[in-house]
Amino acid sequence: MFKILKNPRLWTVPIVIIVVLVYLFWVDFQPVKKIIGYNVPPQKLPPAVDFLNASEGFNVSVFAKDLNGPRVIVFDPKGRMLVSEPKEGRVLVLEDKDQDGVADGQKVILDGLRLPHGLDFYTDDQTKVVYLYVAETHQVARYVYNLKSGVIDEAQKTAPQNIANLPADGRHFTRTIEFGPNYRTQAIIPGYRESETLADQKLYISVGSSCDVCEENTWKRAAILESDPAGTYTAEFAGGLRNSVFFTFHPVTKELWATDMGRDNLGDELPPDEINIIKVAGPEHKFGARRFGWPFCYGSQVADKTFKPDKVERIDIPTDCSQTESPIIKIPAHSAPLGLAFIDSDKWPEEWQNHLLVAYHGSLNRSEPRGYKVVRFELDKNGLPSEVLAKEGEDFITGFYDGKNTLGRPVDLKFSPDGDILYVSDDSAGIIYRVAPTDN
Repeated sequence: MFKILKNPRLWTVPIVIIVVLVYLFWVDFQPVKKIIGYNVPPQKLPPAVDFLNASEGFNVSVFAKDLNGPRVIVFDPKGRMLVSEPKEGRVLVLEDKDQDGVADGQKVILDGLRLPHGLDFYTDDQTKVVYLYVAETHQVARYVYNLKSGVIDEAQKTAPQNIANLPADGRHFTRTIEFGPNYRTQAIIPGYRESETLADQKLYISVGSSCDVCEENTWKRAAILESDPAGTYTAEFAGGLRNSVFFTFHPVTKELWATDMGRDNLGDELPPDEINIIKVAGPEHKFGARRFGWPFCYGSQVADKTFKPDKVERIDIPTDCSQTESPIIKIPAHSAPLGLAFIDSDKWPEEWQNHLLVAYHGSLNRSEPRGYKVVRFELDKNGLPSEVLAKEGEDFITGFYDGKNTLGRPVDLKFSPDGDILYVSDDSAGIIYRVAPTDN
Protein backbone atom coordinates (compact mmCIF):
# COMPACT_ATOMS: atom_id res chain seq x y z
CA MET A 1 0.00 0.00 0.00
CA PHE A 2 2.75 2.42 0.94
CA LYS A 3 4.66 1.51 -2.24
CA ILE A 4 1.64 2.59 -4.34
CA LEU A 5 1.35 5.96 -2.53
CA LYS A 6 5.08 6.60 -2.92
CA ASN A 7 5.03 5.83 -6.65
CA PRO A 8 2.72 8.37 -8.47
CA ARG A 9 2.79 6.37 -11.67
CA LEU A 10 0.90 3.55 -9.97
CA TRP A 11 -2.10 5.65 -8.94
CA THR A 12 -2.12 8.37 -11.66
CA VAL A 13 -3.08 5.99 -14.46
CA PRO A 14 -6.26 4.65 -12.75
CA ILE A 15 -7.37 8.22 -11.99
CA VAL A 16 -6.88 9.30 -15.61
CA ILE A 17 -8.87 6.27 -16.80
CA ILE A 18 -11.69 7.09 -14.39
CA VAL A 19 -11.75 10.76 -15.52
CA VAL A 20 -11.87 9.74 -19.20
CA LEU A 21 -14.69 7.26 -18.57
CA VAL A 22 -16.69 9.86 -16.64
CA TYR A 23 -16.23 12.35 -19.51
CA LEU A 24 -17.28 9.82 -22.15
CA PHE A 25 -20.35 8.92 -20.14
CA TRP A 26 -21.19 12.61 -19.73
CA VAL A 27 -21.03 13.25 -23.52
CA ASP A 28 -22.85 10.01 -24.36
CA PHE A 29 -19.66 8.49 -25.80
CA GLN A 30 -19.96 10.73 -28.87
CA PRO A 31 -16.16 10.78 -29.59
CA VAL A 32 -16.10 6.95 -29.59
CA LYS A 33 -19.21 6.78 -31.76
CA LYS A 34 -17.60 9.09 -34.30
CA ILE A 35 -14.42 6.99 -34.43
CA ILE A 36 -16.29 3.76 -35.07
CA GLY A 37 -18.70 5.38 -37.56
CA TYR A 38 -21.78 5.51 -35.30
CA ASN A 39 -22.50 9.26 -35.50
CA VAL A 40 -26.09 9.82 -34.41
CA PRO A 41 -26.89 13.53 -34.93
CA PRO A 42 -27.88 15.42 -31.79
CA GLN A 43 -31.57 15.95 -31.17
CA LYS A 44 -32.92 19.11 -32.76
CA LEU A 45 -36.04 21.17 -32.34
CA PRO A 46 -39.01 19.93 -34.36
CA PRO A 47 -38.75 20.94 -38.04
CA ALA A 48 -42.11 22.69 -38.02
CA VAL A 49 -44.40 24.46 -35.57
CA ASP A 50 -47.59 22.41 -35.62
CA PHE A 51 -49.93 25.04 -34.23
CA LEU A 52 -49.08 27.64 -36.90
CA ASN A 53 -50.37 27.69 -40.47
CA ALA A 54 -48.54 29.61 -43.19
CA SER A 55 -49.52 30.35 -46.77
CA GLU A 56 -48.92 27.50 -49.19
CA GLY A 57 -45.29 27.20 -50.14
CA PHE A 58 -43.88 28.26 -46.77
CA ASN A 59 -42.57 26.43 -43.73
CA VAL A 60 -42.49 27.78 -40.16
CA SER A 61 -39.90 26.38 -37.75
CA VAL A 62 -38.40 27.35 -34.41
CA PHE A 63 -35.14 29.27 -34.67
CA ALA A 64 -34.80 29.88 -30.91
CA LYS A 65 -36.94 29.08 -27.87
CA ASP A 66 -36.96 29.52 -24.08
CA LEU A 67 -36.59 33.29 -24.41
CA ASN A 68 -38.25 35.75 -22.05
CA GLY A 69 -40.44 38.15 -23.96
CA PRO A 70 -38.28 38.63 -27.08
CA ARG A 71 -39.21 41.77 -29.00
CA VAL A 72 -36.97 43.58 -31.49
CA ILE A 73 -34.74 41.65 -33.91
CA VAL A 74 -31.74 43.18 -35.68
CA PHE A 75 -28.72 41.82 -37.55
CA ASP A 76 -25.19 43.11 -37.12
CA PRO A 77 -23.01 43.79 -40.20
CA LYS A 78 -21.74 40.20 -40.06
CA GLY A 79 -25.23 38.68 -39.99
CA ARG A 80 -25.48 37.82 -36.30
CA MET A 81 -28.97 38.14 -34.84
CA LEU A 82 -29.50 40.36 -31.79
CA VAL A 83 -32.76 40.33 -29.82
CA SER A 84 -34.01 42.58 -27.04
CA GLU A 85 -35.73 41.24 -23.93
CA PRO A 86 -37.27 44.27 -22.17
CA LYS A 87 -38.55 42.32 -19.16
CA GLU A 88 -35.10 40.88 -18.52
CA GLY A 89 -33.37 44.18 -19.21
CA ARG A 90 -30.96 42.58 -21.62
CA VAL A 91 -29.84 42.11 -25.22
CA LEU A 92 -28.98 38.66 -26.60
CA VAL A 93 -27.00 37.35 -29.55
CA LEU A 94 -28.46 34.29 -31.29
CA GLU A 95 -26.05 32.73 -33.77
CA ASP A 96 -26.56 29.87 -36.19
CA LYS A 97 -22.92 29.01 -36.89
CA ASP A 98 -23.62 25.64 -38.53
CA GLN A 99 -26.36 27.17 -40.74
CA ASP A 100 -28.93 24.48 -39.88
CA GLY A 101 -31.75 26.95 -39.28
CA VAL A 102 -31.59 26.70 -35.47
CA ALA A 103 -29.77 29.04 -33.09
CA ASP A 104 -26.78 27.34 -31.48
CA GLY A 105 -27.34 29.09 -28.16
CA GLN A 106 -27.90 32.39 -26.39
CA LYS A 107 -25.23 34.90 -25.42
CA VAL A 108 -26.05 37.94 -23.28
CA ILE A 109 -24.06 40.95 -24.44
CA LEU A 110 -25.88 43.61 -22.38
CA ASP A 111 -27.88 43.32 -19.18
CA GLY A 112 -29.08 45.46 -16.30
CA LEU A 113 -30.78 47.82 -18.75
CA ARG A 114 -34.03 49.71 -18.21
CA LEU A 115 -36.64 48.13 -20.49
CA PRO A 116 -34.46 47.91 -23.61
CA HIS A 117 -36.46 47.58 -26.82
CA GLY A 118 -35.22 49.14 -30.05
CA LEU A 119 -31.88 48.09 -31.55
CA ASP A 120 -29.90 49.20 -34.59
CA PHE A 121 -26.36 49.43 -35.93
CA TYR A 122 -24.46 52.31 -37.47
CA THR A 123 -20.94 52.37 -38.94
CA ASP A 124 -19.11 55.69 -38.96
CA ASP A 125 -17.95 56.36 -42.53
CA GLN A 126 -14.76 58.10 -41.45
CA THR A 127 -13.58 56.09 -38.43
CA LYS A 128 -15.19 52.77 -39.50
CA VAL A 129 -16.22 52.27 -35.86
CA VAL A 130 -19.35 50.11 -35.53
CA TYR A 131 -21.90 51.28 -32.98
CA LEU A 132 -24.83 49.43 -31.43
CA TYR A 133 -27.71 51.72 -30.49
CA VAL A 134 -30.10 50.53 -27.77
CA ALA A 135 -33.37 52.32 -27.00
CA GLU A 136 -34.26 52.06 -23.32
CA THR A 137 -37.43 53.58 -21.96
CA HIS A 138 -35.59 56.75 -20.83
CA GLN A 139 -32.80 57.13 -23.36
CA VAL A 140 -31.06 55.95 -26.50
CA ALA A 141 -27.58 54.67 -25.65
CA ARG A 142 -24.70 54.12 -28.09
CA TYR A 143 -22.08 51.40 -27.56
CA VAL A 144 -18.88 50.69 -29.49
CA TYR A 145 -19.46 47.20 -30.89
CA ASN A 146 -16.67 44.69 -31.45
CA LEU A 147 -17.71 43.38 -34.85
CA LYS A 148 -15.04 40.69 -34.93
CA SER A 149 -16.17 38.97 -31.72
CA GLY A 150 -19.76 40.19 -31.53
CA VAL A 151 -19.38 41.59 -28.00
CA ILE A 152 -19.26 44.91 -26.19
CA ASP A 153 -16.20 45.71 -24.11
CA GLU A 154 -16.74 45.88 -20.35
CA ALA A 155 -15.82 49.55 -20.16
CA GLN A 156 -18.48 50.36 -22.76
CA LYS A 157 -21.17 48.45 -20.85
CA THR A 158 -20.91 50.79 -17.86
CA ALA A 159 -20.40 54.05 -19.75
CA PRO A 160 -22.31 54.17 -23.06
CA GLN A 161 -22.92 57.47 -24.79
CA ASN A 162 -26.40 58.88 -24.27
CA ILE A 163 -27.71 59.90 -27.70
CA ALA A 164 -31.19 61.11 -26.69
CA ASN A 165 -33.09 61.72 -23.47
CA LEU A 166 -36.62 60.35 -23.60
CA PRO A 167 -39.65 60.58 -21.30
CA ALA A 168 -39.61 57.36 -19.29
CA ASP A 169 -42.17 54.62 -18.70
CA GLY A 170 -45.87 55.49 -19.06
CA ARG A 171 -48.62 53.30 -20.45
CA HIS A 172 -46.49 52.66 -23.53
CA PHE A 173 -42.93 52.23 -22.30
CA THR A 174 -41.25 50.73 -25.38
CA ARG A 175 -38.97 52.85 -27.54
CA THR A 176 -38.04 51.71 -31.05
CA ILE A 177 -35.22 53.02 -33.25
CA GLU A 178 -34.04 52.58 -36.82
CA PHE A 179 -31.68 54.43 -39.12
CA GLY A 180 -33.15 55.78 -42.32
CA PRO A 181 -32.70 58.49 -44.92
CA ASN A 182 -32.97 62.21 -44.35
CA TYR A 183 -36.17 63.71 -45.76
CA ARG A 184 -35.47 67.36 -45.01
CA THR A 185 -34.29 69.88 -47.57
CA GLN A 186 -33.95 72.74 -45.10
CA ALA A 187 -32.52 72.89 -41.59
CA ILE A 188 -35.12 72.55 -38.84
CA ILE A 189 -34.06 75.92 -37.44
CA PRO A 190 -32.11 78.07 -39.91
CA GLY A 191 -28.53 78.47 -38.78
CA TYR A 192 -28.83 76.06 -35.86
CA ARG A 193 -27.27 72.61 -36.21
CA GLU A 194 -27.81 73.06 -39.93
CA SER A 195 -25.46 70.31 -41.10
CA GLU A 196 -26.63 67.89 -38.38
CA THR A 197 -30.32 68.29 -39.16
CA LEU A 198 -29.54 67.65 -42.83
CA ALA A 199 -27.31 64.62 -42.21
CA ASP A 200 -27.67 61.90 -44.85
CA GLN A 201 -28.61 59.28 -42.23
CA LYS A 202 -31.07 59.96 -39.44
CA LEU A 203 -31.91 57.97 -36.34
CA TYR A 204 -35.70 57.76 -36.00
CA ILE A 205 -37.17 57.08 -32.55
CA SER A 206 -40.77 56.12 -31.78
CA VAL A 207 -42.18 57.03 -28.37
CA GLY A 208 -45.72 56.02 -27.43
CA SER A 209 -48.24 57.95 -25.36
CA SER A 210 -48.26 57.91 -21.57
CA CYS A 211 -51.99 57.19 -21.47
CA ASP A 212 -54.93 55.82 -23.43
CA VAL A 213 -56.15 59.28 -24.39
CA CYS A 214 -54.94 62.58 -22.93
CA GLU A 215 -53.10 65.79 -23.72
CA GLU A 216 -49.40 65.09 -23.29
CA ASN A 217 -47.21 67.70 -21.62
CA THR A 218 -44.26 67.06 -23.94
CA TRP A 219 -43.77 66.84 -27.70
CA LYS A 220 -41.54 63.83 -27.15
CA ARG A 221 -44.53 61.52 -26.50
CA ALA A 222 -47.00 60.06 -29.02
CA ALA A 223 -44.47 60.91 -31.68
CA ILE A 224 -41.68 59.77 -33.93
CA LEU A 225 -38.52 61.75 -33.21
CA GLU A 226 -35.34 62.18 -35.20
CA SER A 227 -31.68 62.68 -34.40
CA ASP A 228 -28.37 62.59 -36.20
CA PRO A 229 -26.08 59.57 -35.53
CA ALA A 230 -24.00 61.50 -32.99
CA GLY A 231 -27.02 62.70 -31.02
CA THR A 232 -26.25 66.39 -31.33
CA TYR A 233 -29.98 67.20 -31.45
CA THR A 234 -33.40 65.61 -30.99
CA ALA A 235 -36.45 66.91 -32.83
CA GLU A 236 -40.03 65.90 -33.53
CA PHE A 237 -40.47 64.30 -36.93
CA ALA A 238 -44.22 63.54 -36.65
CA GLY A 239 -46.82 63.74 -33.89
CA GLY A 240 -50.30 62.56 -33.03
CA LEU A 241 -49.19 58.91 -33.16
CA ARG A 242 -50.62 57.19 -30.10
CA ASN A 243 -48.33 54.18 -30.20
CA SER A 244 -46.32 53.61 -33.37
CA VAL A 245 -44.22 50.86 -31.86
CA PHE A 246 -42.68 49.72 -35.16
CA PHE A 247 -41.74 51.36 -38.44
CA THR A 248 -39.68 50.52 -41.51
CA PHE A 249 -38.71 51.92 -44.90
CA HIS A 250 -40.14 51.03 -48.31
CA PRO A 251 -37.45 49.35 -50.46
CA VAL A 252 -38.29 51.44 -53.55
CA THR A 253 -39.78 54.75 -52.42
CA LYS A 254 -37.68 54.83 -49.20
CA GLU A 255 -40.70 56.29 -47.40
CA LEU A 256 -41.14 55.64 -43.68
CA TRP A 257 -44.10 53.35 -42.93
CA ALA A 258 -45.35 52.91 -39.36
CA THR A 259 -48.05 50.96 -37.59
CA ASP A 260 -50.17 52.73 -34.97
CA MET A 261 -52.57 51.42 -32.34
CA GLY A 262 -55.87 53.19 -31.75
CA ARG A 263 -57.22 54.00 -28.30
CA ASP A 264 -59.37 51.76 -26.11
CA ASN A 265 -62.88 52.14 -24.66
CA LEU A 266 -64.73 53.07 -27.85
CA GLY A 267 -66.20 49.61 -28.40
CA ASP A 268 -65.17 46.57 -30.38
CA GLU A 269 -64.98 48.28 -33.79
CA LEU A 270 -63.56 51.72 -33.06
CA PRO A 271 -61.17 53.29 -33.65
CA PRO A 272 -59.34 51.53 -36.48
CA ASP A 273 -55.70 50.68 -36.01
CA GLU A 274 -53.51 52.21 -38.68
CA ILE A 275 -50.60 51.99 -41.05
CA ASN A 276 -49.26 55.43 -41.91
CA ILE A 277 -46.73 56.78 -44.36
CA ILE A 278 -44.84 59.33 -42.29
CA LYS A 279 -43.65 62.23 -44.41
CA VAL A 280 -41.68 65.28 -43.39
CA ALA A 281 -43.63 68.48 -42.78
CA GLY A 282 -43.58 71.22 -45.40
CA PRO A 283 -44.02 74.99 -45.07
CA GLU A 284 -47.79 74.47 -45.19
CA HIS A 285 -47.76 72.50 -41.93
CA LYS A 286 -48.01 75.18 -39.29
CA PHE A 287 -47.28 72.83 -36.37
CA GLY A 288 -43.74 72.09 -37.55
CA ALA A 289 -44.50 68.40 -38.02
CA ARG A 290 -47.35 66.46 -39.58
CA ARG A 291 -50.11 65.49 -37.15
CA PHE A 292 -51.79 62.08 -37.32
CA GLY A 293 -54.81 62.81 -35.16
CA TRP A 294 -54.40 61.49 -31.64
CA PRO A 295 -55.79 62.42 -29.14
CA PHE A 296 -58.61 64.44 -30.77
CA CYS A 297 -59.04 62.48 -34.01
CA TYR A 298 -58.71 58.99 -35.40
CA GLY A 299 -58.94 57.15 -38.72
CA SER A 300 -59.61 59.34 -41.74
CA GLN A 301 -59.98 62.67 -39.93
CA VAL A 302 -62.80 61.50 -37.62
CA ALA A 303 -63.32 63.51 -34.43
CA ASP A 304 -63.16 61.63 -31.12
CA LYS A 305 -66.31 63.05 -29.54
CA THR A 306 -65.66 61.35 -26.22
CA PHE A 307 -62.45 63.28 -25.52
CA LYS A 308 -63.38 66.83 -24.56
CA PRO A 309 -60.93 68.41 -22.13
CA ASP A 310 -62.05 71.67 -20.53
CA LYS A 311 -58.97 73.42 -21.83
CA VAL A 312 -56.32 72.57 -24.41
CA GLU A 313 -52.94 73.77 -23.19
CA ARG A 314 -50.79 72.91 -26.20
CA ILE A 315 -51.08 75.09 -29.27
CA ASP A 316 -49.20 72.61 -31.49
CA ILE A 317 -51.96 69.96 -31.45
CA PRO A 318 -54.87 70.47 -33.87
CA THR A 319 -58.41 69.91 -32.61
CA ASP A 320 -59.61 70.45 -36.18
CA CYS A 321 -59.41 66.99 -37.74
CA SER A 322 -59.10 68.42 -41.26
CA GLN A 323 -55.58 69.41 -40.27
CA THR A 324 -54.56 65.81 -39.55
CA GLU A 325 -53.16 63.07 -41.78
CA SER A 326 -55.20 60.02 -42.78
CA PRO A 327 -53.79 56.48 -42.65
CA ILE A 328 -52.73 54.72 -45.84
CA ILE A 329 -54.32 51.51 -44.50
CA LYS A 330 -57.01 51.17 -41.83
CA ILE A 331 -56.81 47.95 -39.83
CA PRO A 332 -59.72 46.42 -37.86
CA ALA A 333 -59.83 47.86 -34.35
CA HIS A 334 -57.81 46.16 -31.60
CA SER A 335 -55.74 44.06 -33.99
CA ALA A 336 -52.71 45.67 -32.31
CA PRO A 337 -50.34 45.93 -35.30
CA LEU A 338 -46.67 45.85 -34.41
CA GLY A 339 -43.80 44.76 -36.67
CA LEU A 340 -43.94 45.32 -40.42
CA ALA A 341 -41.62 44.31 -43.24
CA PHE A 342 -41.55 44.58 -47.03
CA ILE A 343 -40.92 41.48 -49.15
CA ASP A 344 -37.84 41.95 -51.31
CA SER A 345 -36.44 38.55 -52.32
CA ASP A 346 -36.38 36.53 -55.52
CA LYS A 347 -36.88 33.40 -53.38
CA TRP A 348 -40.41 34.57 -52.51
CA PRO A 349 -43.27 34.65 -55.05
CA GLU A 350 -42.58 37.13 -57.82
CA GLU A 351 -46.10 38.56 -57.54
CA TRP A 352 -45.45 39.31 -53.85
CA GLN A 353 -42.46 41.59 -54.38
CA ASN A 354 -42.63 44.79 -52.29
CA HIS A 355 -45.82 43.61 -50.59
CA LEU A 356 -46.16 44.44 -46.91
CA LEU A 357 -46.26 41.96 -44.01
CA VAL A 358 -47.69 43.12 -40.69
CA ALA A 359 -47.74 41.33 -37.31
CA TYR A 360 -51.01 41.61 -35.39
CA HIS A 361 -50.11 41.17 -31.73
CA GLY A 362 -53.76 40.63 -30.83
CA SER A 363 -56.46 42.32 -28.78
CA LEU A 364 -56.55 42.62 -25.01
CA ASN A 365 -59.79 44.47 -24.42
CA ARG A 366 -62.18 43.28 -27.12
CA SER A 367 -65.22 41.10 -26.33
CA GLU A 368 -64.13 38.66 -29.06
CA PRO A 369 -60.35 38.36 -29.56
CA ARG A 370 -58.96 39.75 -32.80
CA GLY A 371 -55.56 39.71 -34.44
CA TYR A 372 -52.97 37.10 -33.41
CA LYS A 373 -51.60 36.58 -36.92
CA VAL A 374 -49.32 37.91 -39.64
CA VAL A 375 -51.05 39.54 -42.60
CA ARG A 376 -49.92 40.40 -46.13
CA PHE A 377 -51.03 43.59 -47.90
CA GLU A 378 -50.73 43.86 -51.66
CA LEU A 379 -49.10 47.08 -52.85
CA ASP A 380 -48.84 48.37 -56.39
CA LYS A 381 -45.64 49.39 -58.19
CA ASN A 382 -45.90 52.88 -56.66
CA GLY A 383 -45.97 51.48 -53.14
CA LEU A 384 -49.66 52.10 -52.54
CA PRO A 385 -52.29 49.57 -51.37
CA SER A 386 -54.24 47.82 -54.08
CA GLU A 387 -58.03 47.83 -53.95
CA VAL A 388 -58.10 44.05 -53.49
CA LEU A 389 -56.26 43.75 -50.20
CA ALA A 390 -56.33 47.31 -48.90
CA LYS A 391 -58.97 46.76 -46.22
CA GLU A 392 -58.43 43.38 -44.60
CA GLY A 393 -55.21 42.08 -46.05
CA GLU A 394 -54.63 38.37 -46.58
CA ASP A 395 -53.64 36.00 -43.78
CA PHE A 396 -50.04 34.84 -44.08
CA ILE A 397 -49.46 33.10 -40.71
CA THR A 398 -52.30 32.10 -38.39
CA GLY A 399 -52.75 29.83 -35.37
CA PHE A 400 -51.41 32.02 -32.58
CA TYR A 401 -54.97 31.95 -31.20
CA ASP A 402 -56.91 28.68 -31.46
CA GLY A 403 -60.34 30.04 -30.62
CA LYS A 404 -59.92 29.43 -26.90
CA ASN A 405 -56.30 29.92 -25.95
CA THR A 406 -53.47 32.24 -26.89
CA LEU A 407 -50.59 30.13 -28.15
CA GLY A 408 -48.40 33.04 -29.12
CA ARG A 409 -48.32 36.75 -30.03
CA PRO A 410 -46.20 37.89 -33.00
CA VAL A 411 -44.18 41.06 -32.49
CA ASP A 412 -41.31 41.94 -34.81
CA LEU A 413 -40.80 40.88 -38.44
CA LYS A 414 -37.27 40.95 -39.83
CA PHE A 415 -35.85 39.46 -42.99
CA SER A 416 -32.37 37.94 -42.96
CA PRO A 417 -29.62 40.12 -44.48
CA ASP A 418 -30.03 38.33 -47.83
CA GLY A 419 -33.80 38.88 -47.68
CA ASP A 420 -34.72 35.20 -48.08
CA ILE A 421 -35.72 34.17 -44.53
CA LEU A 422 -38.32 35.92 -42.38
CA TYR A 423 -37.87 35.87 -38.61
CA VAL A 424 -40.79 36.53 -36.26
CA SER A 425 -40.43 37.26 -32.55
CA ASP A 426 -43.13 36.02 -30.16
CA ASP A 427 -43.04 37.67 -26.73
CA SER A 428 -45.75 35.40 -25.36
CA ALA A 429 -44.34 31.98 -26.26
CA GLY A 430 -40.71 33.13 -25.94
CA ILE A 431 -39.85 31.98 -29.46
CA ILE A 432 -38.16 33.32 -32.59
CA TYR A 433 -39.75 31.64 -35.63
CA ARG A 434 -38.03 31.05 -38.93
CA VAL A 435 -40.27 31.37 -42.01
CA ALA A 436 -38.87 30.16 -45.31
CA PRO A 437 -40.07 29.09 -48.75
CA THR A 438 -40.38 25.29 -48.74
CA ASP A 439 -37.52 24.93 -51.23
CA ASN A 440 -35.15 27.00 -49.11
